[in-house]
Amino acid sequence: MKTHYTLKTLSAMILGLGTLGIAHGAGFQLLEQNASGLGSAYAGSAASGENASATYFNPASMTLLPGMNVSAGAVAIKPSFKFSDGGSTNPLGGSPGGGNGGDAGSLGVVPNAHFTWQMNPRLWLGLSVGAPFGLMTDYDEGWVGRYHSEKFSIESININPSIAFKATDTLSIGAGVSYTHLDADYRKAQFVPSIPTGAMGNPIPLPGGDLSAKVKAKGDGWGWNVGVLWQATPDTRFGLSYRSKVKIDADGTTTLRNRSVPTSIALAPGMSIPNPIAGLLPLGEYDAETTVELPDTAIFSVVHQLNDRWTLLGDVSWTGWSSIPELKIENSGVSNSTLDLRFKDAWRVALGAHYKYSESWTFKGGVAWDQSPVRDDAFRPSSLPDNDRYWLSLGAQYNFNKNTSIDVGYAHLFVKSTSVNNNSSKDAGVLKGDYDSSADLFGVQFSHRF
Repeated sequence: MKTHYTLKTLSAMILGLGTLGIAHGAGFQLLEQNASGLGSAYAGSAASGENASATYFNPASMTLLPGMNVSAGAVAIKPSFKFSDGGSTNPLGGSPGGGNGGDAGSLGVVPNAHFTWQMNPRLWLGLSVGAPFGLMTDYDEGWVGRYHSEKFSIESININPSIAFKATDTLSIGAGVSYTHLDADYRKAQFVPSIPTGAMGNPIPLPGGDLSAKVKAKGDGWGWNVGVLWQATPDTRFGLSYRSKVKIDADGTTTLRNRSVPTSIALAPGMSIPNPIAGLLPLGEYDAETTVELPDTAIFSVVHQLNDRWTLLGDVSWTGWSSIPELKIENSGVSNSTLDLRFKDAWRVALGAHYKYSESWTFKGGVAWDQSPVRDDAFRPSSLPDNDRYWLSLGAQYNFNKNTSIDVGYAHLFVKSTSVNNNSSKDAGVLKGDYDSSADLFGVQFSHRF
């Protein structure tokens, strides 16, 4: 019993890891490693070289930055997820009861800091610190989908030192290593069935109810990234970068407590007996562990200086979400537990433009299409109802002088109509209905050259 409940709860936690993130990059990937790219929907991210944050998207881009550069900022992300039930059931096929969960979107802030240093005319060093995965969904306790998820939050930090070399006047290469740390907190209800009179020879009905399950886990892993930058003409630049998979070994605890299973059964006024079901509940705290392989990514970008006023930017990126086709959870002394996720690789296409209004002001705009890795409605869990989305972005940059600037950016994410019919877990029942989703992002970035 103890291991059975622990495995079920951990399975749901990692399922949330694989789907969290509608307010940013598809899946649970955060694109917001700067705010200066937000205004143009992160188009041209691997070829921009606008400030020190360029080193995260393509380490070769830092060769565009002479001297010593720093850039730091934050992006606030507010998603909205409003569910409408369409016939959800508990694990026995009955009504789970409860409401629609309210707005499950929660405000998150993604900070970033970057540094580049030109050591000589050919060699640069860089460092990026950011949060590549994250955010949270938080439903009302006891909602209709509580056996799938009530709350999921994930926080991460990535430390990425890098080096770049200017091989020729037009070609640069770069590489880096990255350390990623992940913290997750997942909460849900666990269904405990009642036993009616006569079942298994039972003389009286034994009431069931819900348990509260909470998983807190953390893990870390190492990866690498490489990039190439080519100045094809004085006005046109291409960038290509790749970031590797990162294997995360997560360890933590599962805590189970009784939420609504009666501990006693009233037989008559003033007379009761202990509920045998409550006596068998595996309450307490248990060790747990699992492994997840975060996907690799590739970006191809182009930046074209159309004239003295206009700069055009384009971006095509790919994320290898098929690295998570299923989740296998292992626990000592028991068989493995497997979740069928069937993630597919996802694409993102972005177009943007910068307009230099004056020496002090530059205005930005961009659009993007961002594909979800979720294959279909049957594999879309409530930890986040991810779906394809469209970006519309605006931004502005103010230059205090030739060395110091500040960027502000805003984006609204329009999400396709999202239905869910998730019956992938017999222990959670069927979550069936529709989501009305969107997101707003606002960011500020400060950059300085010494």
